[in-house]
Amino acid sequence: MDPLVHSISIDPQKCIGCTTCMKRCPIEAIRVKDSKCYIIDSRCINCGHCVNVCPHRALSGITDDINSIFNFPYRIALIDPVLYSQFDLVTDPVKIISVFKDLGFNEVFETSHGADLITNFTKKYIKSASSKPVISSSCPTIIRLIQLRFPELIDNILPIDSPVEISAYMARQNAIKSTKFSCTDIGVFYISPCSARIYSFQHPVGIKYTNITGTISISSLFLDISKLMDNIKETVDFYSSGKAIGWARAGGQSQALEISEFLAVDGIENVISVLEEIENNKINDLLFLECQACTNGCVGGCLTIENSFVARNRIRQISQKFYKYIPEDLFQPEKFLLDQPIEPLNVLKLDKDLSKAIAKMKLIEEVVKDLPNIDCGACGSPSCKALAEDIVQGYSNKSDCIVMLKNNLKIK
Repeated sequence: MDPLVHSISIDPQKCIGCTTCMKRCPIEAIRVKDSKCYIIDSRCINCGHCVNVCPHRALSGITDDINSIFNFPYRIALIDPVLYSQFDLVTDPVKIISVFKDLGFNEVFETSHGADLITNFTKKYIKSASSKPVISSSCPTIIRLIQLRFPELIDNILPIDSPVEISAYMARQNAIKSTKFSCTDIGVFYISPCSARIYSFQHPVGIKYTNITGTISISSLFLDISKLMDNIKETVDFYSSGKAIGWARAGGQSQALEISEFLAVDGIENVISVLEEIENNKINDLLFLECQACTNGCVGGCLTIENSFVARNRIRQISQKFYKYIPEDLFQPEKFLLDQPIEPLNVLKLDKDLSKAIAKMKLIEEVVKDLPNIDCGACGSPSCKALAEDIVQGYSNKSDCIVMLKNNLKIK
């Protein structure tokens, strides 16, 4: 299988088939065969959890190289506030973002602009929303998770684009007005904390086209930023909106809404648990639900370098410092509403033919009865039920089960 699956790369030289990623995958999208892991791309939600838990660093997010920016005459660095959390609180955010001029960018623009616009829109939308709770649309992993596992909640998704896409559009339009460059001459590169963003730019959901040209990971630039910070040639303006900066941590988006009927959930396993509760109508007193796939929010993304708890605390303090800032409404939110339907993803179906799918389901139940049901993962599937599905679908066979193989050898 191609080592590049969505936004995750698997290095076969480093992978030893230890099954750690398979066991920790929240959506059971990973299998291990012939001592190597592989990802079922149709099931992957690009959460990057496998990247974080791999003890051998065999999995990584795929991003662009910094040198790729020079393919464009005019270059814009799109900065996520997560970047501020990677440095100690003594380091001024102005110094951090100013470094990008020395890295070769012509302009710096922060995603905080888009976050403020969405906050203002959400405050109004919640009052008239027919499906509650309104679920934040900022995390692409959560959107894909809902498409796969919770299609009944699609109508609850906030119908506006992410802060990244909105800010990229703002930055591009401002550059077109202030320079003589055309749209195709302008490259907008997002400095990303997570792998999910990469896939969302390649396969946009809810919109036709992305405004992002490329993606560069925070982790790949950290050392360069650190080295250049003490010799900055030119400083740039800093968008000091504390409410928008707070979006980088779990709960920041909800706090900016200034309402009490909200729930902020971080960590993909916790998100799945809460969405199940909402789907079963066990939670009915919420207006807004903020879901973040990464622990502690975007500061816990797999393309960062700092401990997520430390980073979250830093963002909290930076946000408080600038919390009284009142942004100007430069763009109308209606321009950024989703104009494409978010469709359910039926990749978990056993067969397109309903009668065959039912037959396979019955067969899976029979196979599960023969398996030991201890979910050891030694077979290369995350659970005995998953192995039964793989057997029925023709991807595995019963001899892959170590327990059954051992018992058969004893009998012989």
